[in-house]
Amino acid sequence: MINTYKIAILITCHNRRQKTLNCLKYLFKVSLFENYQFEVFLVDDGSIDGTSDAVRKEFPQVKIIVGNGNLYWNKGMYLAWTTAAQHYEYDYYVWLNDDVILYPTSLKSLLHTAREYPKSIICGTLRSKNEEIPTYGGRDRNGKILTPNNSTRLCSLCNGNLVLISKHVFLKVGYLDPVFPHAIGDFDYSLRAKKLGIQTIVSPGYLGICESNPSLPKWCYPKYDLLTRLKVLYSPLGNSHPKYYFIFDSRHFGLLSALKHFLSIHFRAFYPSLWKQ
Repeated sequence: MINTYKIAILITCHNRRQKTLNCLKYLFKVSLFENYQFEVFLVDDGSIDGTSDAVRKEFPQVKIIVGNGNLYWNKGMYLAWTTAAQHYEYDYYVWLNDDVILYPTSLKSLLHTAREYPKSIICGTLRSKNEEIPTYGGRDRNGKILTPNNSTRLCSLCNGNLVLISKHVFLKVGYLDPVFPHAIGDFDYSLRAKKLGIQTIVSPGYLGICESNPSLPKWCYPKYDLLTRLKVLYSPLGNSHPKYYFIFDSRHFGLLSALKHFLSIHFRAFYPSLWKQ
């Protein structure tokens, strides 16, 4: 008897109806090995643009979880993950951003790498539509994104845009930490896993398209007034929210590093003109 392997695809979204639908359209076109199946868990975090209704109409097989509008990426993914794990004991979990366009063989590539490294996190690399340059994927210890090649490679950190987590890894590391609302949770997961002896492996080649944000957050620009810069800095979408970055930094690099970055972040917010834009 051939075993059937089940995969839970985890997605969170907010007011990006067309991007979410496009992501799902390409997701349901991917090929899988014969004995693999996937189910999709989508957190709609308080969208008011009709995302849930459109998904129900076009993709009724998607399991929609309604958020309160204040979950953002990390907490939304945490809710999707905990819901999926309560639903069924899956063999794999896949983090997928709702602005990713997957290539047809993307999941096969992740699974093939997972077979080679069954006790590792598997990270997929995404590229720009117009240029063959990596936008999201595995990164080195300094945060520089790695350009994929025809073989697997080890990385220190991984963006959460396309990541495969095996049941083995999940049982050792657990969920994303919901202390982080939006950013940093994916890097935190990579480093928590590393402390437990679990490597993060970049799967060969590009697996899809996802455009990067080309600009720095508003708090880095002197053209905005100080009050605006501080408001953006302390927004969950501020990229380096001082509180959550301090938690992350002290957890993985020590209190002195956390204090240094806490001060330097605020110094840059107060005096952005001292940095090259």
